[in-house]
Amino acid sequence: MPQSDPSCLVSTEWLAKHLDAPDVKVVDGSWHLPDAGRDPKAEFRDAHIPGAVFFDIDEISDSKSPLPHMAPSAEKFAARVRKLGLGDGNRIVVYDTAGLFSAARVWWLFRLMGHEDVAVLDGGLPKWKAEGRALDDLPKAPRERHFTPRRDTTLIRDVTEVARAVKLGDEQIVDARGASRFAGEAPEPRDGLRAGHIPGARNVPYSAMLDAGVMKQPDAIRRVFEEAGVDLDRSIVTSCGSGVTAAILGLALHRIGHRDWAIYDGSWSEWGRYDQLPVATGAA
Repeated sequence: MPQSDPSCLVSTEWLAKHLDAPDVKVVDGSWHLPDAGRDPKAEFRDAHIPGAVFFDIDEISDSKSPLPHMAPSAEKFAARVRKLGLGDGNRIVVYDTAGLFSAARVWWLFRLMGHEDVAVLDGGLPKWKAEGRALDDLPKAPRERHFTPRRDTTLIRDVTEVARAVKLGDEQIVDARGASRFAGEAPEPRDGLRAGHIPGARNVPYSAMLDAGVMKQPDAIRRVFEEAGVDLDRSIVTSCGSGVTAAILGLALHRIGHRDWAIYDGSWSEWGRYDQLPVATGAA
């Protein structure tokens, strides 16, 4: 059994002790579903962890794609994070306002671009606030820092690669959406998408990885995947609505030491859009 890797998560206690360390950089990676009616930038301006900068998932993306917040080019990513003062030699800690939601997507983006010294704040801002820790509403003017991108293509799949995996069965598709959306019984939050899931996919709702916004322990994570019929000795491609909560499954797999995984970046926003791609309904 692969050894678990706790380095992908840090506790609020750890961050509080290291908040002033010169190599530690804090990032608010908050994002919400389109129907949530929330403005993560405004919430960041009102209150954030001291010294944090805001990472805009929708802006630091491939603006030429019709799909939501697809991964940007290495050049664009490097240019944007450089202006945020994030770069080589930094220990980056990402949090969000939900506990553990979109921060995992930002964690994955940094790893996709070759920066491995990145972790997610377990429990995020809700846990930080519940413990009465310091908050700030002051804007930060970071000093630019060089970032060297080294795109890791093993961490991402496109629609052609996923269609091939469905046909050949050489990679498992694991869907992080809720059971009703996976089964095609609930409508999608985005217009124009069919209901259902990629044929042959397994359903592991991202919420099954969490307890009150904190990630479960490795043994519990393994049990959830195995009970859903996922073979942890084989390659896994995670999917969701638009590539955000799929990263939570990626984070969980990384935590339990499983390294042969990737994210289907287009996820259901792409697969559910095109009639020529097959769709299944019902439970896995």
